[in-house]
Amino acid sequence: MALQFCSFASGSSGNSYLVKDDNTAVLIDAGISGKRILQGLEETGTPKEMVSALLITHEHIDHVKSIPVLTKRIPELSVYANQATWESIERPVPEANRYVFETGRDFTIGDLTVRSFPVPHDAAEPVGFSIYGGGRQISICTDAGFVTEEIAEEIRDADLLLLEANHEREMLLMGRYPYPLKQRILGDEGHLSNVSCGECLSRIIGENDKKRQVLLGHLSRENNDPNVALLAVQNTLEESDIFVGGDLQIQVAHREERSRLYTIG
Repeated sequence: MALQFCSFASGSSGNSYLVKDDNTAVLIDAGISGKRILQGLEETGTPKEMVSALLITHEHIDHVKSIPVLTKRIPELSVYANQATWESIERPVPEANRYVFETGRDFTIGDLTVRSFPVPHDAAEPVGFSIYGGGRQISICTDAGFVTEEIAEEIRDADLLLLEANHEREMLLMGRYPYPLKQRILGDEGHLSNVSCGECLSRIIGENDKKRQVLLGHLSRENNDPNVALLAVQNTLEESDIFVGGDLQIQVAHREERSRLYTIG
């Protein structure tokens, strides 16, 4: 059984991802329009009736915008968030569709096992997710101010990893954002920079040099560029004698474009 992954959008203007196997499909976040998410399902050959669950990382609008639309269009959709996140979501969600998970405790959806893990971000109880199926692992980690030991341990063995590369530090510092916002982004509850992303990858690849697909996610429109992000991450890896190609593939999950459908396994 293979796992498949597709990014429908990744960035501060909206995030949504799909993970599926032959029988079960789950969405992670719904921060873009419901129309775009449903179009993404159609384009990846995923009947909406196949989508069992929507997993929510945290309550910010670029992650929860279209929950009401999706629960109307997919009436049986189970929406999962931890209790603190539910208490902070300011979107109408029918009680029948609400499910609560405990951060760090595994649960199953169809054939898939879901594990949440805490990330440092300025939200109520933000998490990343790992999805397991068929002996494979897909992990999603964005909106993190820094990489904790728990994050590094959780994502180390991922076959496909979507990891935040939000900003190029110098672009952010020289840009037009107000100073408090710059400090928020650079802080321990902000976002990972390109270099921080590369340093994280250097560490986990050094600990487990396996075949893996990496997608750089949640790029800033103002303070980053796909080519800049790729080059910065690649340069950081090369400082540790890790080179892209062969068993290590790195691409960008774009803000406004659906990625290809990746198959793992």
